[in-house]
Amino acid sequence: MEYNYIKSLHLIFVITWFAGLFYIVRLFVYQIEATKKESPTREILGEQYKIMTKRLWYIITWPSMILAIGFAVWLLALRPFWLTDAWMQVKLGFVVALIVYHIKCHLILKAHENDVYKYSSNWMRLFNEGATLILFSVVFLVILKNAFNWIYGTVGIIVFGILLMLGVKVYKRIRERN
Repeated sequence: MEYNYIKSLHLIFVITWFAGLFYIVRLFVYQIEATKKESPTREILGEQYKIMTKRLWYIITWPSMILAIGFAVWLLALRPFWLTDAWMQVKLGFVVALIVYHIKCHLILKAHENDVYKYSSNWMRLFNEGATLILFSVVFLVILKNAFNWIYGTVGIIVFGILLMLGVKVYKRIRERN
């Protein structure tokens, strides 16, 4: 019974962690686009987005990451034999990638707090798809576990990534026409 409670809490915090990651990058897009606006709109939006990103990041996203990882460690302590399964080892690789993605978002947030904008809004839109690819990979991996065909899975995630990137490009063209 303890396992199911811990698993539920882990899943809840994974969901809120991803929600925070998806939204923070969207806020970065808006923040970058606000720098192109006329004064005083630029300053008003800039300050508002800084408040929104700081609250989202420190009140939701960081705590969600810490709790998701904490409950994951607890789950692995209850079921240590999972560490010998190939699907779990691959999943943990994706978790490491997600943590790196999270840290990159943190560095971008810190730069934006100092009014340093290294990336374009289009780059941010593409960057946002990194979390999407990790999410899809982990969900399919966890659900299918050892039934997962690695060849089809790898090809599938590559095709999905290409489709995501094409979708972003199409969206950019539509936006530019309007």
